[in-house]
Amino acid sequence: MSISNLTSRISGFHRMSTAERLEAVAAFSGLDDATRAQLAAPGNIDTHLADHMIENVVATLSIPIGVATNMRVDGKDVLVPMATEESSVVAAVCNSARQCYDAGGFTTSVSGNLMIAQVQLVGVTDPENARLRILERRDEIAAICDRCDPMLVQLGGGFRDLEVRVVNSRGGPMVVTHLIVDTRDAMGANTVNTMAETLAPSVESWTGGKVFLRILSNLADRRLARARAVWPAEAIGGEAVRDGMISAYHFAEADPYRAATHNKGIMNGVSAVVLATGNDTRAVEAGAHAYAARNGRYTSLTNWEVTAEGHLAGSIELPLPVGLVGGATKIHPTARACLKILGVSTAAELARIIAAVGLAQNFGAMKALATTGIQKGHMALHANNVAIAAGAVGEEVAKLAAILVERRQVRQDVATVELERMRAGVA
Repeated sequence: MSISNLTSRISGFHRMSTAERLEAVAAFSGLDDATRAQLAAPGNIDTHLADHMIENVVATLSIPIGVATNMRVDGKDVLVPMATEESSVVAAVCNSARQCYDAGGFTTSVSGNLMIAQVQLVGVTDPENARLRILERRDEIAAICDRCDPMLVQLGGGFRDLEVRVVNSRGGPMVVTHLIVDTRDAMGANTVNTMAETLAPSVESWTGGKVFLRILSNLADRRLARARAVWPAEAIGGEAVRDGMISAYHFAEADPYRAATHNKGIMNGVSAVVLATGNDTRAVEAGAHAYAARNGRYTSLTNWEVTAEGHLAGSIELPLPVGLVGGATKIHPTARACLKILGVSTAAELARIIAAVGLAQNFGAMKALATTGIQKGHMALHANNVAIAAGAVGEEVAKLAAILVERRQVRQDVATVELERMRAGVA
């Protein structure tokens, strides 16, 4: 398949066998035999590697990796691996992306690769003067930080800026220094933490205060990813569906109780790609939810509007501190295989795609809520899990799941009874 003919719209992808899907993805992404074998292995991390990743290892937990199709991001078709245990998440992204594909798909941008490390200074009687004394040392601070990671500097990264804030707390004023660092294609936690710890003694000597915390901030608001797309009204079911979705967005924008679930749905997609690529799901989720409350009120991470032509326009902006080097991203063989599927060469590219997935996920959830309700599609897919939990095997799974969906009783007690009836040959 030539590069110009690559398309993420793979007909009947969801009806293929697992092996057939893997072959289709391998052909699209040009995966070598070793990568195919890694993805095909049902338990794809060995005990030796696991034992060196975390402490006290006794086992590993496999999470299914699905591939989202129909994704066109910045004019390029991509297949997106998503690691999740939740039914309907991958399907929602595929369906949402399909409905905006012919309108151009997703357009994305990033603000940069800047991370923030914080140095907390206490015990100074003149915090405003201490703040200025630190700011006056900007060049010295830059040199201290850059000496911590010469390789990063060689790659074009390193110290970029300095902010110093006086934070009034219950324990008195704190002088908080922000080191703003370009971490390039790394998430950057270890790098900026090292810089903060190295700088701490100098801050104490300049101010006479005491440094306690020296650590990055997961509110990475200098590392934003953005995505936008337009869904033609006729492609999504007409103006009534469009207006119902706008009403759902207005609810989430106004009410934090709704916004929490609205944003959880977004993170279903975002975290699935973050996890599949070996990045830090907790850091991304913490930053996203903090960013949703940046104006003093928790609200939606997305915005939805009606265009002059009457179409539905959606956009998303959130911090996405992800990397291609360092941590599990570099050492986990399946994470590396997922990055090969994506075909990204920079952390910024990865963040752009993740933002697009988050927007697609939000579209799918809002459309379901505004039309048939979330349970119809979700429970139809969840029925397979319930059937397996009841003891169904092989072809029994699909048959039992179909019975549960038809009865609109996707429950394990019902599944157990119906499985017994199936095996007894009771019609």
